[in-house]
Amino acid sequence: MNEVVQVSSVTKVYTMGDQRVEALKGISFSVQRGEFVAIMGASGSGKSTCMNMLGCLDVPSSGAYLLEGVSVGRLSKNELAEIRNRKLGFVFQGFNLLARTTARENVELPLVYARIPAAVRHQKASAALARVGLAGREDHYSNQLSGGQQQRVAIARALVNEPAIILADEPTGNLDSKTTVEIMTIFQQLNRQGITIIMVTHEPDVAAFTSRHLIFRDGQIIGDTVNANPTQAGEETRS
Repeated sequence: MNEVVQVSSVTKVYTMGDQRVEALKGISFSVQRGEFVAIMGASGSGKSTCMNMLGCLDVPSSGAYLLEGVSVGRLSKNELAEIRNRKLGFVFQGFNLLARTTARENVELPLVYARIPAAVRHQKASAALARVGLAGREDHYSNQLSGGQQQRVAIARALVNEPAIILADEPTGNLDSKTTVEIMTIFQQLNRQGITIIMVTHEPDVAAFTSRHLIFRDGQIIGDTVNANPTQAGEETRS
């Protein structure tokens, strides 16, 4: 199966008092295994609602979302939590690392939830940190790492369970231009290794590193384009 994500006629409706807000209005798209997709749009366009659904943090009001062939809308809360831990890796703008905890311990966290033995956790976490260029920094605490290094730890944590997809929500929003390029280069390297990545960003120069752009407006997808020539490390990305 090449389609890791299938979204078909999905709506999401929120009721707030007497108001009925349609956050998603019948969107449909699929993501092939190994794609690097940017979800873009202004505030209120529906991109964050879509990301929450892809991350199994919410379910459709109608329509269907299949993750590796499994219909997410039919899962219980416990099943959703399990699928988040086994099949999804998350990277956030704010890093979301535990304070007073080493890089290795942060990366091990999903493995703790999965009840992986300690020796295996240590090995997997160290390997994930090496993949993002942090070999030798396993025992550094979060406050001993730069912002870019902290985001690398977060990416390693997302990788450690070998998920079907990495979901990245504005992953460079707190980083300077140079570090943004470094982080996007890591994502490109991981993608070339076959990892499927879906990233929310409002910055066109960050989206330029990806190979496909989904554009949201008013709860609908108004654009779905292929980027045949993604920006590569060393090319100019910001003025």
